[in-house]
Amino acid sequence: MAEPFVAQPSVAEPFSVRVEVRGYETDVQGHLNQAVYLQYAEHARWALLRHTGIDQSDLLARRVGPVVLETNIRYLRELRAGDTVDVECVFEWGEGKTFRVRQAIRKTDGTLSAEITAVGGVLDLERRKLLADPRKAFEELAKDPAPLGL
Repeated sequence: MAEPFVAQPSVAEPFSVRVEVRGYETDVQGHLNQAVYLQYAEHARWALLRHTGIDQSDLLARRVGPVVLETNIRYLRELRAGDTVDVECVFEWGEGKTFRVRQAIRKTDGTLSAEITAVGGVLDLERRKLLADPRKAFEELAKDPAPLGL
């Protein structure tokens, strides 16, 4: 179980990636399938890490990797094939082994379609334990840690 999270004010502006909803991502009602929201969120988180200069190869070389410990999704407005959305991503840092990632999926007209909150950590791939200070790992790996709120 994740330890209690105490958020520090985030100093970063939301990072955003644009995605077009594809027909094969929809369910029988023509809505974006619920699992695809998670894929969009994951895509935005990795895009943000790459934006700061962190690649998967950098993480593997250091023998660490980000992990999601829990996720909550609030579905607010439907998305359909052909809709274009911006997937926002903000990291919030607390004390201890975990951090939060707050995300919003918005249509380009500003309509909020979903809010996603995830609790994450950074896993030591050798010991299979969370690092005591995930901020430090990201600060050391990022060429520009500011978009991560660091």
